[in-house]
Amino acid sequence: MEKKKLFDSMGETEQCMYQVSTLQALAMGYNKAVITVEDLLQHGDTGLGTFEGVDGEMIVVDGICYRATVDGTVTKASPETGVPFASVSKLCGGRSFEIEEVPDIETLKEILTIRIEEDFGLNSMHMVRIDGKFRRVCARSETGQLTHHITLKEMLDGNQQDFFFDDVEGTLVCVYYPDYMDGINAPGWHLHFLSADRTQGGHVFDIDLSKGQVKMDKVSRIEIQLPYSPAFDTYSLKNASQDEIRQVEQGKKA
Repeated sequence: MEKKKLFDSMGETEQCMYQVSTLQALAMGYNKAVITVEDLLQHGDTGLGTFEGVDGEMIVVDGICYRATVDGTVTKASPETGVPFASVSKLCGGRSFEIEEVPDIETLKEILTIRIEEDFGLNSMHMVRIDGKFRRVCARSETGQLTHHITLKEMLDGNQQDFFFDDVEGTLVCVYYPDYMDGINAPGWHLHFLSADRTQGGHVFDIDLSKGQVKMDKVSRIEIQLPYSPAFDTYSLKNASQDEIRQVEQGKKA
């Protein structure tokens, strides 16, 4: 109770990141459903992840879960769809600011990192939404394949496809995890895109942004829902390759 009063006195509320499984598990090939989309949306209105079998990229915006398919087209995910990995929170927009003329994703990450550093937040998690106009968004998605002990990189090498969206308005969902949480999720920034008309999207590996409105929340708690299936305990998660995880995160096939 005292901690809640402290946050209230600062004009903030304590945010919680709800995560399904771990990135290590997904990277090692555990892509079975842990919960459903319906369950996931009880815990957050903004976030990202993937679907059972890694069948497309997940973008959660305004409390609706969207699936970006292998060609970048987007549909609403049905409530019963399985979720093996995701991160969501309830976005309050505790900080907001405008950005302009961001030529690439590395520059965007630098801008966001400076902002969270100003708020003494490098050891915290962050959920960010950016609504803007983009000259180009470089993204990817993939088809699904239920596997056992086949790594995420091996599967994506054959199933993913890159695509580009030019002169488009839309939303970036950006999740930040600090370095010491490496393995639970990817350290640093992870971005997914959804077009304003909700027809295009995917996992983002580069952008050219003309202007955007940023809403950012510092997240101080995490709840992790691990898989209950006995199969989960057959994976040696500490053996997940960090090099492969970085290659997957950056959209690289080799």
